[in-house]
Amino acid sequence: MALWDKLKGELVDVIDWLDDSGDTMVWRFPRYQNEIKYGAKLTVRESQAAVFVSEGRIADVFGPGLYSLTTRNLPVLTTLQKWYHGFDSPFKAEVYFLSTRNFTDIKWGTKKPITLRDPEFGPVRLRSFGTYVVRVSDPKAFITEIAGTEGHFTVEEITGQLTSMVITRFADLLAESKIPVLDLAANYNELSAWVTAKLAGEFSAYGLDLTKLLIENIALPKAVEEALDKRTSMGIVGDLDAYTKFQAANALEKAAENPSGDASAGVGMGMGFAMANQMTRTMADQASQASQPAAAPPSSGAAVPPPLPRQEAITYYLGIGGEQKGPFSPKIIHEMIRDKAVTKETLVWRKGMEGWEKAVDLQELRLLLEDGPPPLP
Repeated sequence: MALWDKLKGELVDVIDWLDDSGDTMVWRFPRYQNEIKYGAKLTVRESQAAVFVSEGRIADVFGPGLYSLTTRNLPVLTTLQKWYHGFDSPFKAEVYFLSTRNFTDIKWGTKKPITLRDPEFGPVRLRSFGTYVVRVSDPKAFITEIAGTEGHFTVEEITGQLTSMVITRFADLLAESKIPVLDLAANYNELSAWVTAKLAGEFSAYGLDLTKLLIENIALPKAVEEALDKRTSMGIVGDLDAYTKFQAANALEKAAENPSGDASAGVGMGMGFAMANQMTRTMADQASQASQPAAAPPSSGAAVPPPLPRQEAITYYLGIGGEQKGPFSPKIIHEMIRDKAVTKETLVWRKGMEGWEKAVDLQELRLLLEDGPPPLP
């Protein structure tokens, strides 16, 4: 056997990639001096792409399939190597395999709180986290912009940059949306869709598709959550007098279930009843005093007017995009009119109205929606 035949037999003639790592995005096929036999078999499996690089320039790209490497299916490489009359000897080229499957469950989260202005709570700081999914859509762009000449490139090497992009765009859109904090949970899907659309072009420049982005949670600071829990508890308790009697009844029931209790337990229970009764009487007296008008000052010959009646706060509900939003205070409504978020055609409802009406039909909003005041009579 001639020396050339021996070397020719040692050259690689089957080029493929079996990936069992789960996180590899780019893998360079190893070969001696980058030599590939003429007519070698190239196997590209589903969710893969193969890119041939010659002298630092990207040549041909192959999708899933089985190929026999000849001048006919290597047009760009043939041009670069000037094989005008074909070739029958080994040629040199680097082969990069790329995984085009979806890389799922990539975590993202805000390292620092996002500060924004809420219409109900004022300035608040929010933290958020979730996941997103990416896939290689343009192998040439991905190798050019991201992978370069690395022989082994994993998803972990790019998630830092991608996650920073996600957090930046999410913080920007969250502030622009002006959604009240208590309504954010009902808008996770809408916010996810907005962020995905916003980032599509930026990911595409890297040869990637952002196929899905999910917001798992938007959280308030711990101190604010505790205050909100207390506020919720007060709303659940409602009538404190009835709640105290309920607690006393529970204590009496537990005492009846333990007739063998010692005398100290009975004394303790009696003191508890006394304290509960005293609290109930004290709160009742305070409520009675608060409901009575204040004592009139000593008569000085002039009549004292009665106190002004308390006005119920007005709140508005809006119909935007087929969904009910609100309630909003008049101040918030004025700001939304100023920002063009509420127009003449926006549907509005408040207490006392029979049904939804256009904003321009409400007298208190008409002047704000018109270009100027009506003409003088």
